Amino acid sequence: MGRDEQKEEREVLDSIFPDEITDISEAEYRVSVALDVTHDDGDESEPPTVILQVQYPEGYPDEAPRLDIHAPPNAAKHEYLDVQEDKARLLDALQPTIEENLGMAMVFTLVSTLKDSAELLIAERQAAAQAIRDFESAKAEEEENRKFHGTAVTRESFLGWRERFRKEMGEEERRRAEQQEADEKKKRGIKEGPKMTGRELWENGLAGKVDEDDEGGDDVLDGVEKLKVEA
Repeated sequence: MGRDEQKEEREVLDSIFPDEITDISEAEYRVSVALDVTHDDGDESEPPTVILQVQYPEGYPDEAPRLDIHAPPNAAKHEYLDVQEDKARLLDALQPTIEENLGMAMVFTLVSTLKDSAELLIAERQAAAQAIRDFESAKAEEEENRKFHGTAVTRESFLGWRERFRKEMGEEERRRAEQQEADEKKKRGIKEGPKMTGRELWENGLAGKVDEDDEGGDDVLDGVEKLKVEA
C-alpha cells in the first residue's frame, strides 16, 4: 500500500511543480523552492532558491521521508541565507510537520513549510541588519546635532560658568580702572609740564625774569609805604 500512495503523491506533485521537480530515482526526487523575499534598496539580485531532496522509505507515509536540503549548483550566495550553514535549522523546522502528518502524503506540506521557514529566517536577518543601520544612522544624526546644540546645561555647569564669568568680569574691570588711572596721570603730566630745577631755570634764562618780577614787587610795596607816611 505504501508504494501506491507514493506514486499517487508523486503524480500530484508533478501537476503542482511541473518545472520545479526533478527525478533522481523511482523513490527519490528534488523539488526546487524559489523564495519570495523583500530586497534591500539597490539590491537587484535574483531571489534565493532552496532544493528539498526527498527519498521515500518503503514504509512511507507511515514512516517519515528522508530529507536533505542544499542550494542549486553554482548559486550565488545570498546575503541573509547560507543554505549549508542553515541546513540544520531548516530541517529542524520540518520536524513538527512530519510528526503531524505521519500516515498521510506530506511532501507538498513540507515544501510549503520549508519555504515559509527560509523566508522567515531571511526576514529576521534583514530586520536585524536594518535595525543596526537605523541605530548607526540615529547615532550619527545625534552626533551631528550635538555640534549645533552644544552640551546640555545643568545646574552644576551653569554655576561653574557663572563663577568663571564673574571672575573674568572682575579682572576686566580692574584692568579698565588701571588703564583709566594711567591715562589720567598721563594727561596731568602733559598739562602741568615737568618741573625745572634751579640750574635748568638759570640755563634757560628764566632766573632773571623771576628776579625782575620780584624787584617790581618791591617798588609797589615802597609806594604803598610812602602813601601811608604822607597820610
